[in-house]
Formats: sequence, structure tokens, C-alpha cells
Amino acid sequence: MKLSRQHLILTFAAFALVIASALGYVGPLGPEHLLLGAIGMTQMSSAQARVIDPVLSTVAQGYANSEMIFPVLFPIVPVGQRGGKIIQFGREDFRLYSTVRAPGAGTKRVQFGYSGTPYSLAQHSLEAHVPFELMQDANAVPGIDLARIAVMKTQNIIQLANEVAAAAIATTAASYQAANKVTLSGASQWSDYSGTSDPSTDIETAKEAVRAATGKRANTVVLGPKVFSAVIQHPKILDRIKYTGRDSVTTDMLATLWNVKRVVVGDAVYEDAAGAILDVWGKYAVVAYTELGSLQDAGLPSYGYTYRLSGHPVVETPYQDRNAKSWIYPVTDELQPVAASINSGYLISAAVA
Repeated sequence: MKLSRQHLILTFAAFALVIASALGYVGPLGPEHLLLGAIGMTQMSSAQARVIDPVLSTVAQGYANSEMIFPVLFPIVPVGQRGGKIIQFGREDFRLYSTVRAPGAGTKRVQFGYSGTPYSLAQHSLEAHVPFELMQDANAVPGIDLARIAVMKTQNIIQLANEVAAAAIATTAASYQAANKVTLSGASQWSDYSGTSDPSTDIETAKEAVRAATGKRANTVVLGPKVFSAVIQHPKILDRIKYTGRDSVTTDMLATLWNVKRVVVGDAVYEDAAGAILDVWGKYAVVAYTELGSLQDAGLPSYGYTYRLSGHPVVETPYQDRNAKSWIYPVTDELQPVAASINSGYLISAAVA
């Protein structure tokens, strides 16, 4: 009996439904599922059958980068345009004005804020590429969502680029005035336990420099990973916490010891062109006043901001590349870290050897 074209379509759709059910898919069927059904009819090679192992290993072993800390020094601010000028504030709050007014005399005026350095958002855009075969194999294993994993890893790559950009601003000594930076050497470095170096004294010096420049006490300390490792083993730090009953030093304990709101460690790493793995935050310590809450009080001399285009990051609708037999997941973010008040920070370079 000859089947009509409609009967053939319905028969193939029913077969695709069976394939989708076997793969654990629940939801409406589209052309992509019919294609996957056709792929499912072919014999998988042994290499394809084993592909789920490296997928599971990558997820289980956690090859995602460490948590990004750039929002600590550069809190994220949504903006409505891709370029503009940073609104900066002078020292009006510190000046002594003659505020007394005689009857009939004019009232003195004071103006706050002015347009400062221009900024321009950088657009970061990547597409995650997931072959149909890998998607099919992953769908056969409960709990593995390759689409979600691909998007998360793509976002992680974009965030790492911004982390490196933020660290470059914060660790460039030329950006700071002379009173707001120091380079340690020899016995003064925190990795030298001979008795001369003292991390707490250096942190207090940094806090006072920030207060003298802005009238605000520093509330944040950022440490490179090797710097943190040296600090938590420093004899003078251990001596000050020995009566707390704790066996090891934590960032919370350092924040209490140094009287700041938080101490964070920049653990992120990146791979250079030669394939070497390097620390993003190097051997630096940054002490800063950064606005931790909302930006409604716009006159606060916050160290910096990350301007991000409103509504971003954006994960666009995935599409199929038929030639590559793959799903493509485009991810776009538009942001830029900027130093709004560099005098609100203090840089300690070469904190460890």
C-alpha cells in the first residue's frame, strides 16, 4: 500500500517522539529534534559513546575559574548608553565656607560634581559551540545540561577578561599619587619573617593615607593569592590571633584585625600566550574605600565602578549551524571597569618576594 506524503510525515514525527522520549526529553518537538532523531538512527562509534566521561570529569573537577572579585573594588553600575563621562567630585565637603548670612545679603552657593574622564563600554561577545552528537550523549545522562554548561563557561571567560582589566587598573602604580603607594623590598616584604616586616602596620599606613585624601576610612582590602598565603603564616599576625582559639587565619579574622568591612583574595588565574598559568592579582595588596551599597549618595568618593549596559549580560536565542551540525549559544556583555577616585585607594606593590 502506497502511503501519502502526510502519512510519511506523521510516521517520521512519531518515530522522532520515541527517540526524544528515550533521550529523556520532555517538551514540544521542533525541527532540531527531528534532526536529532535522524542522528539517533546511526550507529555511535566507541569514541562517541565515551564522550560523556570527559564531560562529567570537567564538571566534577571544577575547571571553572575562581570567583571573580572585580565588583569588590569596582561595584557594577547599570548605564543606559555605551559611552559618556564619569561624574567626579571635588573637595567641596572639606572646605570651610563662610556660611553666615547678613539680613538682605545674597546667599552663597556651592556646586558639586563635574564631568571627568570619558568612558566607553567594551563589548565582549562569544559563541558557545555544542555539536549535536555531544548534546545527544549528554541528554542520555540525567543531570547533564550541556547548553547550560556551555553558557556558564562562556560567561566565565568574559568575566575573566573583565577581571584582568580591573586588576590592571588597580595594580598600576603610576595611577596613584606618591602618598598612596609603596613598593616593599627585602626584609619589609610580608614573606620575610625575620622580624622587620609587619602587614598590620602597612595596612594601617594605607588606611590613613586614604582617610587623609578623602575623609573616608578604607573599608576593603584585596590581596593577591601569594600575599594572602604569606599573611596567614606571618608570626606577627599569628601572635595577634593566638587568643581567639582558632587554629588558622581567615579573611574574616583579618577584616576584624584590620578593622575593615572585608578582606578578599583574588584567586583568579589566566593562561598567557606561552601556556603558563599566572595570577591575575599578582603580588599586590590594594587598600581602598569602595561604596558597598547603593549609589544613591552619589558624592561618596568610591574607588571605582564597573559600568555595564542595562539588561546585560545577554544570552541570545541559540541557533543551529547545519554545516557544523552544532547548536550555537551566543553570549554578549558590555561593561568597563573605571577608576572613579583613585585617591580612595592605596597600592602595596611587591608585598611578597
